[in-house]
Amino acid sequence: MIECKSARQVGLMRQAGKIVSGALRLARELAVCDVTTDYIDTEIERYIRGNHGSPMFKGYRGYPRSTCTSVNEEVVHGIPGPRRLREGDILSIDVGVEYKKYMADGAITIPIGKIPPATRRLMEVCEKALNKAIEGIRPGVMLSRVAGCIQEYVEGHEYSVVKDYAGHGIGRCMHEEPQVPNYVSEELLANDVVLLSGTTLAIEPMICMGSGETEVMENKWTVVTKDRKLSAHFEHTVVVTDTGVEVLTVE
Repeated sequence: MIECKSARQVGLMRQAGKIVSGALRLARELAVCDVTTDYIDTEIERYIRGNHGSPMFKGYRGYPRSTCTSVNEEVVHGIPGPRRLREGDILSIDVGVEYKKYMADGAITIPIGKIPPATRRLMEVCEKALNKAIEGIRPGVMLSRVAGCIQEYVEGHEYSVVKDYAGHGIGRCMHEEPQVPNYVSEELLANDVVLLSGTTLAIEPMICMGSGETEVMENKWTVVTKDRKLSAHFEHTVVVTDTGVEVLTVE
């Protein structure tokens, strides 16, 4: 069951989104050579709580930290810790915020120091795929069109989409209906969804230089590419409006 949000509900999600965007701005400032992912997580949690929000990841299904910090071949759900960022790394950081019982979710991938042109291109294609998908949203559009837009753009630039993980509806819960995959499958077409005004989605392409196949590390959380090639991740929370779409997590 997909819940279309009221103006009041969207207003609360908008406030959560502002905190997410501020936290991601802070992450860009903090993510430099020799800084640990633990330090970044600690400072972002302080920022979220200082702005009257709660880190929605912390404690979710036992997850131990406030953010997900995924480096290089880590796709999503990297756990912050003592790892120090190095020149040439890329850091995908995912932040979720609860504000007065409503939620918003966002992610960016950050270059650490100077990175190779091929790495920067991977990041740019991922972010552009997200933006192109959002630009096409309006009432009456099918969810498969959003997924297809991401897949077509990414594969058109000779990268792979991760098929094991997807975006999602969001609102009073972190994960609501519908799932928002980054590719078109027979299952999606058989259960396609018409986007209506008030639908709130977290759209999050995860793309790879290699095959797009993934596996989970021994910590039961961190997802990595099987071939250990680089991965990038960008995410926005959006709401379908009467005339188009509003991004709730604009930086």
